[in-house]
Amino acid sequence: MARLHSCNVLHADAAGRRLWQFQAQGNFNLAREHTSADGEALPGGVAHKSWGALWQPRLNVAWLPSESVFFRVVHLPASNFAETLSMVELQLEKISPIPVGQVAWSVHPLPQQSGLPNDLQTLIVVLVERRLVEEFLGQLEGQGFLADRLELRALDQLSVANVTENGAWIYPGLGGSHHTALVAWWYNGKLQNLNTLTLPGAGDRAASLKEQLSQMAWAGELEGWLTSLPHWTLVADDEAMAEWESPLRRGLDAPVHLVKPLKPVELAASTAKRAVEAQGRSNLIPPEYATRYRNQFVDRLWIRGLLAVGALYMIGVVIYFGVVGVQEFRVSRLEARAAGMGSTYTNAIQLRERFQVLKTRQELKFAALDCWKVTAELLPESAQLDTFGFSDGRKLSLSGTAPSDAANAVIEFYGAMRKATLNGQPMFDPNKVEELSSRAGPGGNLVWSFGLELKLTER
Repeated sequence: MARLHSCNVLHADAAGRRLWQFQAQGNFNLAREHTSADGEALPGGVAHKSWGALWQPRLNVAWLPSESVFFRVVHLPASNFAETLSMVELQLEKISPIPVGQVAWSVHPLPQQSGLPNDLQTLIVVLVERRLVEEFLGQLEGQGFLADRLELRALDQLSVANVTENGAWIYPGLGGSHHTALVAWWYNGKLQNLNTLTLPGAGDRAASLKEQLSQMAWAGELEGWLTSLPHWTLVADDEAMAEWESPLRRGLDAPVHLVKPLKPVELAASTAKRAVEAQGRSNLIPPEYATRYRNQFVDRLWIRGLLAVGALYMIGVVIYFGVVGVQEFRVSRLEARAAGMGSTYTNAIQLRERFQVLKTRQELKFAALDCWKVTAELLPESAQLDTFGFSDGRKLSLSGTAPSDAANAVIEFYGAMRKATLNGQPMFDPNKVEELSSRAGPGGNLVWSFGLELKLTER
């Protein structure tokens, strides 16, 4: 199973639609939230799957409305999920109020509370008429939302109940409308039963609630799990609490503990986490719908890919011909300008050559004097300069004599001349140097000579 990148949870009812997108790792942080009225399109970048879903898989989950949904609580021997599904399937005819051939069902295992034996597992079996599931999926398809899973928010609200004592937890709104409540009976640390409680719109509402709850309690006594008076807990927001609390207290004539339910975004996050963990397990979506959605997704990617390639090809052709046309126009303009600038170009070349000659003359104008000045400054007192030659405007030749004990002074003079500078720049090219030559002369004197070449290009 591919690692999911994100999970969408959609809540659609008559009032409108809310869509939450969560990161599918870690704490399932909320990434985006969108609210739209009935009839408005969902944001395509969030609801629809595209090429990005190939490397960042996304799970689309929709909350199925609780109307006409049946809950059954069963306790079965602890086993792996595949064997558990088989055991539930064997009991479908017994627990389903709908013919088995017309029912869509799924199983939600409740977490085992610590301190209780692990030989039995508590399961909530969700049963809904297949026709209703197909109608709901059709509505989602019309809104551009292809669901991968159908879930019920009631399961997440039930899973977070902090049950510490035997009793009944009443959840207004989870049974369908705001006048309907889901009643969860917890005894001996386990969920024993789920019933639907209806608050009448008129008449003696307290008496009606008392009668319905009494019948549920009698059924529990007959089944053997209700062994003591229940503690009553009402899980409702402010609006539902204002409508349900007073009739419940008057009808039961007993304390009612009040608990705030999870916020919608918290319920959605819990659903997203549970749906991601339940990938590949039982799902209310019929298998043929899941297969069709997957094929539609693949086909849509192929069609979009082909259209994108065709569009890119056409854009490339248009750009190519456009560039060719522009280049041809520019070439024709350049050719016309080149034809008109032929004589000007020839004159420019002649001027450039004349400039180079004048520049060279300027550079060589005082070159001989500069060389003489440097030579005079660096020549050691013990040495005598006999010949100073300057040829081709750049070649300097020096020769002379020195006492035989002044050889080191001549060598230092040679090195200093090679490194001589003018205006902070080297005067002579180090790669075009005539090495120092020395020999014994008449009278025991040392005869020396060397040559240097001006580095005119650097001046």
